[in-house]
Amino acid sequence: MEKKDYSNTLNLPQTEFPMRGNLNKREPEFLAEMTEKDLYNKLAEKNADKPLYILHDGPPFANGDIHIGHALNKILKDIVVKHKAMTGYNVNYIPGWDTHGLPIETQAIKKLGVNRAEAGPVKFREICKNFAEGYINNHIEQFKRLGVIGDFEHPYITYLPEFEAKQIEVFGEIAKKGIIYKGLKPVYWCPDCQTALAEAEIEYQEDKTYSIYVKFQVSDDNGVLKDKVDDLSNTYFVIWTTTTWTLPGNVAICLNADYDYAVVKTKIGNLIVAKDMAESVMKTLDIEEYEITAEVKGSELEGIWCQHPFLPRKSLIINGDHVTLEAGTGCVHTAPGFGMDDFMVCQKYKELPIVVSADDKGCMTEEAGEFAGLTYQDANKEIAKKLEETGHLVKIVKISHQYPHCWRCKNPIIFRATEQWFASIDAFKDKAVEAVRSVKWVPEWGEERIAGMVQDRADWCISRQRNWGVPIPIFYCEECNKPIINETTIDAIVKLFRKEGSNAWYSIDADNFLKELGVKCECGGTHFKKETDIMDVWFDSGSSHAAVLEERGIGTVADMYLEGNDQYRGWFQSSLLTSVATKGVAPYKTVLTHGMVVDGEGKKMSKSLGNGIDPIKDVCDKMGADILRLWVTSSDYKADVRISPDILKQISEIYRKIRNTARYILGNIHDFDPNKDMVEYKDMLELDKWAITKLNNVVDKVLKAYDAYEYHILYHAIHNFCVVDMSNFYLDIIKDRLYTEKPDSFARRSAQSAMFMVLDSLVKMVAPVLAFTSEEIWKEMPHRECDDTYSVLFNDMPSFNEEYNDEALMNKWDRISKVKDAVAKALELARTEKIIGHSLGADVTLYADGNLYEFLKSVEADLETVFIVSGARVLDLSDAKDAVQSEDFENLKISVKVAEGEKCERCWMIKESVGKDAEHPTLCARCVEALK
Repeated sequence: MEKKDYSNTLNLPQTEFPMRGNLNKREPEFLAEMTEKDLYNKLAEKNADKPLYILHDGPPFANGDIHIGHALNKILKDIVVKHKAMTGYNVNYIPGWDTHGLPIETQAIKKLGVNRAEAGPVKFREICKNFAEGYINNHIEQFKRLGVIGDFEHPYITYLPEFEAKQIEVFGEIAKKGIIYKGLKPVYWCPDCQTALAEAEIEYQEDKTYSIYVKFQVSDDNGVLKDKVDDLSNTYFVIWTTTTWTLPGNVAICLNADYDYAVVKTKIGNLIVAKDMAESVMKTLDIEEYEITAEVKGSELEGIWCQHPFLPRKSLIINGDHVTLEAGTGCVHTAPGFGMDDFMVCQKYKELPIVVSADDKGCMTEEAGEFAGLTYQDANKEIAKKLEETGHLVKIVKISHQYPHCWRCKNPIIFRATEQWFASIDAFKDKAVEAVRSVKWVPEWGEERIAGMVQDRADWCISRQRNWGVPIPIFYCEECNKPIINETTIDAIVKLFRKEGSNAWYSIDADNFLKELGVKCECGGTHFKKETDIMDVWFDSGSSHAAVLEERGIGTVADMYLEGNDQYRGWFQSSLLTSVATKGVAPYKTVLTHGMVVDGEGKKMSKSLGNGIDPIKDVCDKMGADILRLWVTSSDYKADVRISPDILKQISEIYRKIRNTARYILGNIHDFDPNKDMVEYKDMLELDKWAITKLNNVVDKVLKAYDAYEYHILYHAIHNFCVVDMSNFYLDIIKDRLYTEKPDSFARRSAQSAMFMVLDSLVKMVAPVLAFTSEEIWKEMPHRECDDTYSVLFNDMPSFNEEYNDEALMNKWDRISKVKDAVAKALELARTEKIIGHSLGADVTLYADGNLYEFLKSVEADLETVFIVSGARVLDLSDAKDAVQSEDFENLKISVKVAEGEKCERCWMIKESVGKDAEHPTLCARCVEALK
């Protein structure tokens, strides 16, 4: 008899499988299609009548290519944008760039070799602008490569004239309320960059340095100590400091009024220190023989004068609450020109001068005496030598401590009193904290973090000594030096900047400008000069709620700000302060923060360690952007997020399993039309109903995870669903039905209906995460008439359906699944013992009793299909002889033997019915029926 080929009678997937992989090669093709489709703008048009949702972009600096932290941030934002668009919102997302200030200046000088002094302000500013513009264009292409959508055609950029003009309006509104003032105060100062810095521009690093203990001789005790010491000329207050170079600025020694201070008699004189620290101080100073001869309250010692150890100047004993017993001696070296606590406490003592003995470059001034001209680092050594020579140095101790560094040049900064422009946070602090309480913070601890920062802040130094930025719009009278700023001048500058940009500030003549406005100084002066400082760049980006949302007529308050947790002291705070100062409300409704990206061992990434990962070159170009996007969802990003080649390899494997689930389903619904072939849930076979019930539970979990921004939960839910519920169980079981049943049989259509519903929901659930893969699936799969085939993003997220929530069905099939796992172990044992090869060569007998026996007997007809064997039956446990005891069930034994009969050439099952049909002698009865 001629042997027949039955391969063409099987309902196998198409030969050319869809979704070929090679993400790194395929994604650019899909990106080109997505760009041509203009997804963001078309989505906005489609959702125009839906409620507005504003995700306001925190602007990165345009001074280099994007790094892995940028990728984490932008992908998270993209997930929010796409999810909101698929859940009933018209989403507004305008990408922005921060382009002014030190970061751009530094890179422009470094990469272009520009000398800003020689170039002059206007030319230098133009160079900086061109430099930033180039990187903005790079960023846009790189963010698009990540699958990010947004209004990239109309981004906001802080150097644009309309942005600068609105920023001046914000400044003017705050100034009008009396919040802006100029004053002499200690600020963070970078000698290398020669500018004041904001707290957000400070990084703390471990520094090794020397701390010193110094004696200040009492010169006038006001009669307080004369009965308590034997020799007043040999009596000293002992201070401790880690900044030796600030000693030329010392004008006082601060004690806590409530502490008891001890007069300690030693071989080097009568030393005055806090009583509770006396023992530890003497031990540190290597003084073994000492005696406490008297005790005095800190308040009683106030007003005593000491001689400065190397300058012809006196130091006053004062009282301050900031003095603690945590370190030092309880007698605090006080230099109001170099510390905020020192500055504030000295305000109470009008007789004390503010001595600033270091200049812009960190070099000692004439007020430092013989140390003038030395850098402050060199001055440390020379001053220590001088103190040793004069006998005032008691001890030097090497220490390691956290010290502030400039975030740009990475060098140590100094605290230095300079005249700067400040915004008084104290003027509206309570309103700002109240505004913080009105915002939803994700995670919740963010609320207390930023509230505490605002509460502890008194002023915001908003002036910088740079060229590239928005000028502070203030004139000065050359006669009396009074600042000129009012509604007339602000309005005129706003109009000027809106028309010509802030470069116009450097070309206008101050006298003519004010004369045309009719502005004069109160003193009668008619000659003026312009402020040369620019605004802090945090004031730039902190004004974006007005310069973008209000300026473009979008709104006044954003629904969400989403940035790294370093922005609590940066953009979140500067935006809050400018908004509350001008409008009395927070600029955002929800603030979501993420951690920093670290390597696989939790270490900070850096070029020197060689542990950095380039999101484009190392991931997109080699593995695909969807791998990076899946990585973003894989961890709880609210803490620091780890990344490494090994981690990305694991993510790739998980991606492959999700992709293969979709690919398998696509291959098996190639002949399925959901508009004609769909089987309703209520009519489906029970196993198919179970799949939909499982899907329904996953949909519920995923939607809740999206709403809570808990993306790691949806990542694990979808992964487990694809691998455990689908690939390992459901899809494995229904394979036989899909391949061997009649193409249009009810059983096959039922399975295809379930698979279509699974894929339809799955592709929508992953659409915000897998930007390219989801579009590829959507393009390949069949659709219902109600679907919008333009893009998966144009469709709603799946919804939880109460009808599918069948707990009894879930329990039943979950129990079957556990039995299947137990049988799989028995089959593997039989395979190891060479009893069987493939599972289809097996005949399985289950021996059980009690409820388990009754349960298995009720589903006996399905077990052959579930176990993927050629035969399965259920017998009473008492009949078990050579069966193997199950590890998973006490009352279950399993026997595996070789199935009897012949192998069906079509379904590969071993059946005794093979050969019974003369026309198809190599087929089983079921396959013969299928062919009929």
